[in-house]
Amino acid sequence: MIEILHRQAGLAVVNKPAGISLLADRSGAPCLWDALPDALGERPLLVHRLDKGTSGVLLVALSVPFQQRLTRAFQRREIRKYYLARVSGSLLTVGTERIDLPLRKGRKSRYRVAGPRDEIRRDPGGWRLSRPGTDGHASLTRLRTLEASPESTLLLLSPLTGRTHQLRVHLSWIGHPIMGDQLYGKPSAPAQQAPRLLLHCHRLVVPGAGAFSASVPDADLFFDPAHSQPWSRPDAVSAQR
Repeated sequence: MIEILHRQAGLAVVNKPAGISLLADRSGAPCLWDALPDALGERPLLVHRLDKGTSGVLLVALSVPFQQRLTRAFQRREIRKYYLARVSGSLLTVGTERIDLPLRKGRKSRYRVAGPRDEIRRDPGGWRLSRPGTDGHASLTRLRTLEASPESTLLLLSPLTGRTHQLRVHLSWIGHPIMGDQLYGKPSAPAQQAPRLLLHCHRLVVPGAGAFSASVPDADLFFDPAHSQPWSRPDAVSAQR
């Protein structure tokens, strides 16, 4: 059953499950898009995408004017996006930092940073290439540590650009792939044996329409139950900025 988080004239907000493709792919497996007309009672119109392994807030237009409005808002970076990710290793940020690493297409279905890995530098405030190239697309991600242990870290992420696989590539290239990511993490690593990609779109803020949140599924995978900070609870994360 598809969970509809919110509905208004021209817009539906859906809680996408992990492990199902938004659109049909070569596997021939059922996709979310084929099930949406019955769930909504009308034909949906595409606005943006979430990867197959990613769960959380998905905006769906129900009219052409609203589709155009949302598309412009995404293109102008007016929609604020917040994700939770559990990554391998200990990653401590000083407040909110930035990953400023341009991306380009790599081999097969992968993307990569447009520069050598050994030229990635961490300065006060974030990560960048020491010698930026000219063949990549500007890609910016804000991140903040919510909880950390020697084995893994829970991050709050906000992509300022919307490149394909941006969060997954950025985190992998700074040495902290998202747990369960067998495309950008090392498949044999223990962290990549997680039962799902630990990436969740938990909040979208849409000017003129509202702020929409989806509760964190598989909370035992994302959150450390021994952690004492109040924001480690799933119901408290939506308050984070």
